[in-house]
Amino acid sequence: MPDDLRRALASSPARLFVVLFVVVDLAGAAVLLLPAAHAEGDGLTFVEALFTSTTALAVCGLSVIGIGSELTVFGEIVVAVLIQIGGIGIMTAASVLGVVVIHRFGLRMQLGVQAETRSLRVGDVRGIVGRVVRASLVCEAVLALILVPRMWLGHGIDPLEALYSGLFHAVSAFNNAGLSLYDQSMTRFSGDPVILLPVALATILGGLGFPVLLELARHLPRPRAWTLHTKLTVTTTLLLFVAGIVAVTALEWGNPATLGPMTAWEKLANGAFHGIMPRSGGFNTLDVGAMDQSTLLVTVMLMFVGNGSAGTAGGIKVATLAVIFLVVWAEIRGHPSVHVFGRRLSRGVIRQSLSLLFLSMTVVVASTVALLVATEFRLDRVLFEVVSASGVVGLSAGITADLPSAAQLWLVVLMLAGRIGPITFASALALREHTRRYDLPESRPIIG
Repeated sequence: MPDDLRRALASSPARLFVVLFVVVDLAGAAVLLLPAAHAEGDGLTFVEALFTSTTALAVCGLSVIGIGSELTVFGEIVVAVLIQIGGIGIMTAASVLGVVVIHRFGLRMQLGVQAETRSLRVGDVRGIVGRVVRASLVCEAVLALILVPRMWLGHGIDPLEALYSGLFHAVSAFNNAGLSLYDQSMTRFSGDPVILLPVALATILGGLGFPVLLELARHLPRPRAWTLHTKLTVTTTLLLFVAGIVAVTALEWGNPATLGPMTAWEKLANGAFHGIMPRSGGFNTLDVGAMDQSTLLVTVMLMFVGNGSAGTAGGIKVATLAVIFLVVWAEIRGHPSVHVFGRRLSRGVIRQSLSLLFLSMTVVVASTVALLVATEFRLDRVLFEVVSASGVVGLSAGITADLPSAAQLWLVVLMLAGRIGPITFASALALREHTRRYDLPESRPIIG
């Protein structure tokens, strides 16, 4: 490795994160191209293999192939491993591997994990890595224990197949990947609360973010002991879940192509499931492409926001949305600073939130325009796929597999950027940081 490149990686955990992500992504694509990874036939193209590797590693869920129909068991296990690595984090996974193989947890790796998991101190990192891995495995195991017997006894799936399917979907659900062994996702379990509710709960837990999840495990009965980040994340998450469930259920209640023909209980179960999945879950029990345009718009907004920071979800994150709302609310009330839960938000947090929002909106708009020019699909369908990819959600309006290869490759870039985060992605590409050593006189342009 050239010395300049080595120094650049050493000076920035974000750059190291991007490089590791790309390396693992390309390695996953190479393995999926092996004859042992796909069923008999023509095999996968490079774009299909790269797309599948990226959607698994980015825990997105968009797919251009049938995971269960076009891959062998070996290929499906590769996808599950990529989901697990992407879910707990590239740096976290690399740290675990380093400790196991060479019994070393160097400072550079600690800095990388600190950036990825939003640890407050470098000294916290070693313990956090262990807790993140344990939390992931425990949640996935509990979900599998629920899914396996239900799939076997409730849906007539062969015991061994039910065990395999339950484990795969438990990993996919907790990591918010949304990838399924079934071509129609979770449609075969439509209306079954014993499967849908645990899957939705696992999606919620994984999407909250590991800092929040670990803090709730310690201080769940004592909300006053929660940090500001946890309070903002939990409060905003609950509000968006309620809003999403109510909106999707109400808007699709009479749609003959989705909830219309179902019983009231099935409507409630499926409506609640689809109100939760846009927050980065990615599974579906209804035909998303058949939904009303108003429902698609609500889903796009929920996908754009995503869920918690430093977890398996994508989007701009709920804490970012909360900060922006609080800034607007303070401005409306004429307050010079922003206060919430007895704390004052720093200017740096406000600036980062606004930057993240602007960058994300710019990426979505530019990508939508580019795909509209390159394809013949309608605006609502293209916008839906773009937001789903950039927010690493995985819900699809049904056009991903029909997009030209160039458009699919652009979705790969969006999934990469969406998983790493726009600001982290941009800083990873920057050669160095610039510090302004002086300031200029203040002036005010006319606003509005």
